[in-house]
Amino acid sequence: MSAEPVRIPVALPAGPTGVSGLWSPAPKPAATVALAHGAGAGMEHPFLAGLAEALHGEGVSVLRFVFPYVEAGRRMPGPAAHAVATWSGVQAWLAAAAPGAYAAVGKSYGGRMASVAAAEGRIAPGRLVYLGYPLHPPGRPDKPRAAHLPAIAVSQLFVEGENDPFIDPRSQFDEVIASCRDARVQWVADGNHSFEVKGAKRPAEEIGAGLAPVVAGFVRGS
Repeated sequence: MSAEPVRIPVALPAGPTGVSGLWSPAPKPAATVALAHGAGAGMEHPFLAGLAEALHGEGVSVLRFVFPYVEAGRRMPGPAAHAVATWSGVQAWLAAAAPGAYAAVGKSYGGRMASVAAAEGRIAPGRLVYLGYPLHPPGRPDKPRAAHLPAIAVSQLFVEGENDPFIDPRSQFDEVIASCRDARVQWVADGNHSFEVKGAKRPAEEIGAGLAPVVAGFVRGS
């Protein structure tokens, strides 16, 4: 799979800027995905690279990109408004490069920021996929990040590890899913927040690639 480096304009509150992206158009795309990284890793993390390549193999065009804090060489995410603006810029870029419907997909933080952007009406993806939705910080179920989710009208897929501390207790997560208009969950048996399974060590690239059939099927509408 070839990945073309691209530049994505982003209108931040303080003024216009841009972020880096990697564009991998499929020859005859069955769907298009914008793929965002998690808080602690950029777009070239092996997990995302493996997922992107496998999605491309499934006939899905993939745009990976970074948020402004990564572009600036920082480790900690910036204001949520910056991430929302980035998702808006990504949608505008795709509207020119690959007109038509697209799915917003993100690992942890990247997926949550896509949901915020969708709830605020800043983006209008055909579908949303969360790869390990960070419902709350581990051990802090009193600080949920879910009040906006019922405002989202499009179909949402939550891909979750059964042992993910970000969605423990499970009863709280189940209540959040029930509050959504159109949401389903794909469980990864015994998986943690990174979808790793204790006693079954696999490279991150392989783990990401293993999720591609589920994600591709959902974004294609099956």
